[in-house]
Amino acid sequence: MSREERGWSYFLALSRSHGEMVLSGYRALRDDQLLCDVVLVAEGTEFRAHRSLLASASDYFRSMFKEHTRESKAGVVHLHTVSAGGLRRVLDFIYSSCLALSPESLPQTLETAAYLQVLEAVRLCSRYLVSSLSPACCCQAANLAARFALAEAQRQAEAYICAQLWRLVAAGAEASGLLELNAESLAAVLEAEQLPRLPEEALLGLLLEWLDWEAGRWEQQAAALLPRLRYCLLPRPLLQRLASRPPRPLPPEAQRLLAQALDYHRAESRQPALQSRQSRLRLGEESRLLVVAGGLSLHQGPLGSVWALEPWSRQWGPLSSRGPRLRHHCVCVLANFLFVLGGEEVGGEAGDGAQEEEEGGVPPAVRSQVDRYDPRFGCWSRLASMRSGRAQFSCCVLEGGVVALGGRGGPTASLSSVELYETGSGSWLRLPGLPHPLHGHASAVHRGTVYVSGGRAGVAGGGSKDMFSFQPPEGRWQRCPPMSIGRFGHQMAAVGERIYCFVGMYEPFCDIECYEPLHRQWQRLRPMLLDRSCYGLAVWDSSIYLVGGKRWHNSREVAAQNTIVYDTLTDSWSEVCKLPLPFCGSQCAVLQVLHPPEPGDVTLTGEPLYPPQTGHNTLTGQSLHPPQIG
Repeated sequence: MSREERGWSYFLALSRSHGEMVLSGYRALRDDQLLCDVVLVAEGTEFRAHRSLLASASDYFRSMFKEHTRESKAGVVHLHTVSAGGLRRVLDFIYSSCLALSPESLPQTLETAAYLQVLEAVRLCSRYLVSSLSPACCCQAANLAARFALAEAQRQAEAYICAQLWRLVAAGAEASGLLELNAESLAAVLEAEQLPRLPEEALLGLLLEWLDWEAGRWEQQAAALLPRLRYCLLPRPLLQRLASRPPRPLPPEAQRLLAQALDYHRAESRQPALQSRQSRLRLGEESRLLVVAGGLSLHQGPLGSVWALEPWSRQWGPLSSRGPRLRHHCVCVLANFLFVLGGEEVGGEAGDGAQEEEEGGVPPAVRSQVDRYDPRFGCWSRLASMRSGRAQFSCCVLEGGVVALGGRGGPTASLSSVELYETGSGSWLRLPGLPHPLHGHASAVHRGTVYVSGGRAGVAGGGSKDMFSFQPPEGRWQRCPPMSIGRFGHQMAAVGERIYCFVGMYEPFCDIECYEPLHRQWQRLRPMLLDRSCYGLAVWDSSIYLVGGKRWHNSREVAAQNTIVYDTLTDSWSEVCKLPLPFCGSQCAVLQVLHPPEPGDVTLTGEPLYPPQTGHNTLTGQSLHPPQIG
C-alpha cells in the first residue's frame, strides 16, 4: 500500500529562526573558544574562528581552505594585507550579521571586507557610504567607492558633489577635498548637466588647480579632462588669454574646442544656430518664468526690465535691468536666448503711456529694433532690426527662426507684412503677408504651422473672430474655422495637440476656448476667475501662466498684482503668487537662467581664477585670490 493510500501527504516546513540559531550557536562556540580550528593573525593580533563558517561567508576563505592548499592544514593563518581593526569588525559581522561602522572605521572595514570577499559586508559599507554623504566627506566617499568599484555608491557620491560643488569651491578646493578627488569622479563632475550656482570659469579654475596639485597629473589627465569643459560658456576675454598664454601646452582636443568657442563668440548674431552641448548651461531643467521689459504699471515708476520667478519658492526677483520701458512689444525664446522685438518706448514716471496721447503729446515712436538677452553671461546685445517698425504685433519661433507678424507701423496704420529672422545669416527675410492688415492679434505654432487669430485692421471696431494658418513649404495662408468670440489684444498658446485662446481687451466676459488643429474644431473651456487684459503669458510644462495685467473694478481699471495659472490637464484655474509690483503691458517667456546669487554663492570678481603652483596667475601675472563669497 502506498503512502497516498494510507492518507499521508507531503509538505515543506520552514523554520524562520533556524538560521539565526545556528549563527548564534557559532557565536557561543567562538566566545567559549570551543571547536575553533583556525587562528587568523593580522598586525600581530590573533583571532580564533571556525573554518566552516568562514568558508560559507567568504569566497576568499572557501578557496583558502580547500584540500590542495597549504592553509587548509595550517592551524595559524597570517593575513598580511588587512588591518586588525578591519578583521575584527568583519569577523564580528560573520558571526553576528551586525557591522559596526563609523567614518573613522569605514575605510579599514571596507578594505578588509573587499579583500576577504565578504560581499554582504561590502554592500552594507556601500549603503553606509551613501547615507553619510556630507560636504565634509563626499570627496573621500567618491574616492573610496572608486577604489573598491562600488558603482552605485560612486554614482551617488558624484551626484552629491555636483549638487554641492558651489559650496565646496567656496570653502576652498584644498579644504573641501576637491584636490584629492579621483580622476574618474572629477571627469563625471565635469560632464554633469547640473552644476547649480557655479560659473564655468570657476570650474576651469578648479580643474587647473587639480591638474597642478600633484606632479604628473597634467601629463596623465589633461588630455582626458580639459575637453570636458564647456568653453563657449567662458567669457571671450578669458578665452583669448587662455589661447595666447595657456598655463601649460593644451592638448589638441582642448585647443580645437577653444578655437571653436572663440569662433562662437565672434559670430554673435549666428549663435542661436551654433548652439551645442558646449554652449548649453549646466542647469538641467532649471527654468525660470520671466516678465520682460516695460514695467508698465498703473501706479509705479520705471521698473527693472526683466524679473524672474523662482520655481520652487514661488518668489519673484530682478534678473536684469535695461534702459527703455516698452509697451506693445513681443518676446520669444530661441536656443535659450531671449529676444525682445519692436514695441514703443514709454517715458515718464508713472502710468502706461496713454496719458501722453490723451494730452496731445507726440505718440511714442514704433521701434524696429531687436534686442537679445544671453543668460550665459547676463548681457544684452542689439541684433539686426526688423524691416518694419512694429507694435501690437505677434511673434513666434518657427524652424529655428523668429517670425514677426503684422502689427501697427504707426499710430493708426496696420501692417500685413510678415518677416523671418534667419539665425544662420543674422538677417530678416520677407515671408508671404497676412491675408489683410492686422494688429492686436495673437499667434502660436503647432507642428510647424503658424496660426493667427483675432485682431483688427483699423483703430476702431471690435476684435475679429478670424483664424488663419500658414505652413512654410506651401507658402500661403489658409482660413481656419473662426473663434466663437471676436478678440483683440488677446493671447494664444500651444500645448500638446491644442491651441488655447485667452481673453483680450474690452471683453465683457472671461471665456477661453481651444482649437484642435487635427479635428479643425473649437471648444469652450472653464472661464477665467476675473477679466484681464495687457497681461503676460507663457507656457511652462503643461500649464499656462498669466502674469499681471489690468482688470475692471468699480468702473475703473486697476492693476492685477498676481500670477494665475491654467492647468491644461484639469481645465482649472489657480493663483500662484503675488507679484512684487503691479506689472501690466509686459510680456512673458520661460528661459533657463543662472541661479541668482545668494549669500555663500561663488562669484568671481576681477581676473579669472587660475591656480599655478607659483601662486601667481600665469595668464595675467596677478596674484591669485580664492573665489569671493557674494
